[in-house]
Amino acid sequence: MDAERVRELWQQLDRESGRVVIGQSDTLRMLMVALLADGHVLLEGVPGTGKTLLVRTFATCLGLEGKRIQFTPDLLPGDIIGTNLFDFQTNRFTLTRGPVFTEVLLADEINRTPPKTQAALLEAMQERSVTVDGQTHTLARDFFVLATQNPIEHEGTYPLPEAQLDRFVFKLVMSYPPRDSEVEMVRVHGHRTAMPRIEDFHITQVLSRELLGEVRDYVASLRVADDVLQYIVDLVRATRHDPSLRVGGSPRACNVLASAARAWAVLEGRDFVIPDDVKALLLPVLRHRVILSPAVEVEGRTADEVLTQIGAQVAPPR
Repeated sequence: MDAERVRELWQQLDRESGRVVIGQSDTLRMLMVALLADGHVLLEGVPGTGKTLLVRTFATCLGLEGKRIQFTPDLLPGDIIGTNLFDFQTNRFTLTRGPVFTEVLLADEINRTPPKTQAALLEAMQERSVTVDGQTHTLARDFFVLATQNPIEHEGTYPLPEAQLDRFVFKLVMSYPPRDSEVEMVRVHGHRTAMPRIEDFHITQVLSRELLGEVRDYVASLRVADDVLQYIVDLVRATRHDPSLRVGGSPRACNVLASAARAWAVLEGRDFVIPDDVKALLLPVLRHRVILSPAVEVEGRTADEVLTQIGAQVAPPR
């Protein structure tokens, strides 16, 4: 395995998924980076931008099993992880597995369920295991959570706690596609109003589970130069001292930024990380890990604006 081979695989995956999901290549790249970095993604976007279709297409291209949970206010933790039911034939309790026992889990509108149910995903996301009645059950090696939330409707929602937000490698903002892409999207999907059937597009599987594991191991083995590591730490530490932020990035944010930068570099066809890789990932890694000061919130500034300013102030290595 080498960087050029990974780049070729990524380009093939991008072409295959682009036949179904049009105009979201940048978002797809970030999903791939997160998967190779062993993380999860929080996807924010208004309804109708293709979040669900993107996730289903992504899982199909990788040959991974995918399941979907529609989060609602009455959803219980057992609806996610499963419950032990008594089997009268064997006189034993057996686990009825919930949808979390999969590889790619789409947690749709995760902020519509109470914190107790949201917390049911915490252990699964961090440890890749769940505990039911004191017994731990291991999840798939490729377990990957893609959670969505609607940024417009806040009535009847429950903001994600900081501990859970910190489990996501990226928070991605899925915007509207460019005009040309939207015209092409209507040309491809405009004859139906229902969700397109992935099977109708005859997508070719790009990576096997074994090959995905090889790529992930190769990404993790990349060495990052000391000056780039110092740049990563300086960027995160700068968020802790900026007066515009009440809470800055944690040490975990440094590790996440370094891991994601490795994956980004490999998708670019390089076996080394450069400062531009780090800078490209600054917003998606940190925008959900920092908290604005009250004065900045009153001014109407966003976390992205503050982080962009910090990124411009911290000098990259030469």
